[in-house]
Amino acid sequence: MTAVETAVDMSTALGAVPIPSPVLTASGCSAFGRELEPFVDLTAIGAVVTKSVQLRPRSGRPTPRMAETPSGMLNSIGLQGPGIDGLLDGELPWLAERGARAFVSIAGVRVEDFAELATRLRGVPGVAGLEVNISCPNVESRGEVFACDPVAASDVVAAVRAAADPAQPIYAKLSPDVTDIVSVARAVVDAGADGLSMINTLLGLVIDPDTMKPLLGGITGGLSGPAIRPVALRCVWQVHAALPEVPILGMGGIRSGLDALQFVLAGASAVSVGTAVFNDPSALGRIHAELAAALETRGFASLREAVGYAHR
Repeated sequence: MTAVETAVDMSTALGAVPIPSPVLTASGCSAFGRELEPFVDLTAIGAVVTKSVQLRPRSGRPTPRMAETPSGMLNSIGLQGPGIDGLLDGELPWLAERGARAFVSIAGVRVEDFAELATRLRGVPGVAGLEVNISCPNVESRGEVFACDPVAASDVVAAVRAAADPAQPIYAKLSPDVTDIVSVARAVVDAGADGLSMINTLLGLVIDPDTMKPLLGGITGGLSGPAIRPVALRCVWQVHAALPEVPILGMGGIRSGLDALQFVLAGASAVSVGTAVFNDPSALGRIHAELAAALETRGFASLREAVGYAHR
């Protein structure tokens, strides 16, 4: 991806941090950006949303870890990663050297884990903000899914806000696997979240008809891809309607500029692209260009004018 010439102002922001493009990677789908460098100008996209990092290295869940499904895929990676030391020693310096913005996804099993991670990331060069992953469905303990309870979710976000660099915006990543996502959104915003990432994958299951057992080694996994886009759009729509001033980073099955446009019209001021990069590593640049063209065709002078337009 290189800078796209367009009459539309495509700039937006993560909280108070300006970014040149509304198109970001999605956590977990592009690792820490290295794999995309041959295909995308990492400085031209909004940010590299890192794979979720924890305090210590994590090996993840048993194999098999991925399964194709109609219009989507299930993954049961289980937050495998290098831990915060590996991130600080290797991945973040690599991104900073290239001038890329890092939106660091953090995860933990206790509230204190999130707070310590936020403390370790204070003032780190190139870190544009924190995405607080309180909603990953493919963990061994469902008790780690803080986003399923407004009180637990707000406890995590309050601890991160207290520990984080005040200049780093905090986005809480929400789960669709709840009865009322608006109540969770209100709770985390009241606790100090500057924005919301919506949505994480949906909890799913595939059974192998030959073995007659669950196909994934971890039994359940997170469903992503175009199959979840209507659910993601519904969540963005509901939360924007209730909290119109809160920035939303929308995600869930985005494959084209017109897909991204739907999220913007529903209330997202930026989008993350995940599953699409597996078969099209240049998707980020293409989607940015397609979104810019779609906005221009519809008479918008800027991306900001289109945010939430479907509600008006």
